[in-house]
Amino acid sequence: MDKQIDFSAVPLAAAGRARGGRATQQDELVCLHDPAADARLLVLADGMGGDGAGELAAAGVVHVARQLWEQGRWREQPGALFLETLCQEAHAELRRRGRGLASGEPHSTVVALLLRDDRACWVHVGDSRLYHFQGRRCLGCTEDHSLAQLKLRRGELSADKLATDPDQHRLLRGLGGPQPPMVDHGGAMLRPGQAFALCSDGVWEHLAMHELGRLSRRRDQRGALHEALSLAVERGGKDGDNVALIFARVGREGGLRRSAGRLWSALSSGSAGRRGDATG
Repeated sequence: MDKQIDFSAVPLAAAGRARGGRATQQDELVCLHDPAADARLLVLADGMGGDGAGELAAAGVVHVARQLWEQGRWREQPGALFLETLCQEAHAELRRRGRGLASGEPHSTVVALLLRDDRACWVHVGDSRLYHFQGRRCLGCTEDHSLAQLKLRRGELSADKLATDPDQHRLLRGLGGPQPPMVDHGGAMLRPGQAFALCSDGVWEHLAMHELGRLSRRRDQRGALHEALSLAVERGGKDGDNVALIFARVGREGGLRRSAGRLWSALSSGSAGRRGDATG
């Protein structure tokens, strides 16, 4: 098993991945940050398709994310629209990459989170997940686009059997297929003490929700990632899947600064209005 972990980080967010028991790494991720706007884009992709297509697919998703970020598209579009654009353009990129392959078809999952101002927007396609925590409480988790999840929704499968069901890896949606993907969206207002975990199935199949919640709250994000990924690799065993994970949290100071900024703007506007009435 490969326990070597690749780390990357931006303020208040960190990412890591390891090969686990696989010969190749088909999980890819990126953390992007704009200091002026204090905006973050976090993207995780889990590739598939055989004959090297999985690595090509996951890299294609991250390539498009970087490209759109550098172009500043996130400044021009509402968060949900920007993330939809990311998914659709990543899908088109995988279709283009597939035309250059003699065999194999590049397909990928994606989960992406945009943190900007006081708002979090996220999207996902496939079975890579996003967890949203407030302190010790899980506020929500994305729902996999897998046959096993469909069986769970129909009452044919219990929740504790989801991770080990053979149909968990049979995806009903993904990037790179013959049709443009249907993208699931989510969003929330940011509050101090909130945290997020984005992960591939190699992580959530082996770490419980409460474990991810506990680790996502730690200030030492690199240490938390190392513990989480090491556990996932160990529990996955010699034939375990690739593992990839991103932790992000909302800083208490940042939340207070934003609240203070809104209050100051409101007071300033009110004062200006009253001055205008007085002079009028």
